[in-house]
Amino acid sequence: MVLAAQVRADDVAWAAGGPASVESAPDGAMDPIAALIEQRLALRSAAADETTALLYLGRGYRLLWGDPERASALLSAVEQAATHGLDPQDFRPQRLRMLRAVPDDPVERVDRELVLTDTLAELVRQLRYGKVDPRTLYREWNYTPVPNPYQLAGELARVLDAADLRAAIEAQAPAVPLYRALRRALATYQSLAALGDWPKVPGGSTLRPGQSSVRVPALRARLQADGEEGLDAADPAHFDALLAAAVERFQERHGLEADGIVGAQTLRALNTSPAERARQVRANLERLRWVAADLEGDRLYVDIVGYRADLVLGGRSAWSSKVIVGRPTRKTPSLRDSVVNLVLNPKWVVPPTILREDVIPGVVHNPDYLESHRMHVVDRSGQAIDPASIDWSGARRGGFPYMIVQASGAQGSLGRIKFSLSNRYAIYLHDTNARALFGRAERALSSGCVRVQQPEELAVLLLDDADHWGPAALAAALDSGRTRTLPVGREVRVLLHYSTAALDASGRLLLRNDIYDHDAGILDALAAGPGGGH
Repeated sequence: MVLAAQVRADDVAWAAGGPASVESAPDGAMDPIAALIEQRLALRSAAADETTALLYLGRGYRLLWGDPERASALLSAVEQAATHGLDPQDFRPQRLRMLRAVPDDPVERVDRELVLTDTLAELVRQLRYGKVDPRTLYREWNYTPVPNPYQLAGELARVLDAADLRAAIEAQAPAVPLYRALRRALATYQSLAALGDWPKVPGGSTLRPGQSSVRVPALRARLQADGEEGLDAADPAHFDALLAAAVERFQERHGLEADGIVGAQTLRALNTSPAERARQVRANLERLRWVAADLEGDRLYVDIVGYRADLVLGGRSAWSSKVIVGRPTRKTPSLRDSVVNLVLNPKWVVPPTILREDVIPGVVHNPDYLESHRMHVVDRSGQAIDPASIDWSGARRGGFPYMIVQASGAQGSLGRIKFSLSNRYAIYLHDTNARALFGRAERALSSGCVRVQQPEELAVLLLDDADHWGPAALAAALDSGRTRTLPVGREVRVLLHYSTAALDASGRLLLRNDIYDHDAGILDALAAGPGGGH
């Protein structure tokens, strides 16, 4: 902690937004209340207290909670924290209720003062940045971090200066449409959960329109519980056209392929209870608080769960494409990154995980594996190595001193364009030679990198050089087969983001299946005590 006595007041006055002079009594001595506040703050050692210490230093250690109505406004905001998916008990509302009146005793007044300010600081931080530190859940996390204590003190001061404290606290939450939709959904699902669960659809083989099954009546009941009408039928066990249309509407609401077929993914969504949906919404409210600061300005946004990428320029979508992301055993990480360059007709150096888990076992079982995949072995200096000279059976146990390189070209795993990113995890965007996979609804199929269906259009936009790199010039360069590395002309943030909630084109909320099972970790962290690792 930066102790109040160790920091010059004029250095932090800009952050705290108030005068840096300490209030004095008429004889020039420090006001006893201010002196007591300074003393209490100097004795505290937790790093989380630094923001409060800087705030009071900038305000001359004067009382900030003299008006009982403002303490009541804080209590009201704490009680409403549940509507944001937060736990009001983190802020000890019962204690706040006892502190609404201003005591006469100076010591009690200072105790009340610091409790109220600490509570406000924690509430503002949770609403604005989330309760949980995502770095404790994901080692790759590098989105914009929580600001330093000086900046937090300035934010806290602006909230305290507001005429309407309750409204100022509420305004700390992300002001984005998805967040508002999630709050509405939280209230809805919590109300539904209070009424109990909806009917379950028994497991079994895929249900298709036109079939008859003893499971179909349960499917009808489940969709009727969700508000669907007109599903009564003379033969309840027959999967008729009206029921298929209702299934399609359900699939659309949950980000699934709207084919009217009840397969494993649709069955999972159907059997997710209202209480589970409420928990899913809470996880996504928290996740959105982590990234809200980055969801502004120009960006290349990869929606991992939605299998889509969008380039947003000037507040509008300039490009959109289907993508393929990492399968659950090789997850695409959530990253904030940038495109370093574009590589046309890229060669592929097989990364360690794929080498160890795919290529070496492939060669062990099939001596023609390398040739069939257009791969060759080189040493660290790039010299070719005869694959027959390698003990492939022992390669996984004793390490592999060589590199496996796949030749460039449309038939290579990277296709004809690679979008190099700056992260150290060998994660990037690229074209693919397996284009038929874009026809699948669920596209968590890669080894972690993001395969892009329409890379040429994205390349032209990022090169941002109409005189030299229009569509025709790019096509000619690709057709030449020559490997070339090009600098990007347009620098935009790349956001690889995992979210089980999204808005569709009409602004309707989609709650999607948790393909990587990430929500549970967030919910466990939310259930822990206040602080969340920040």
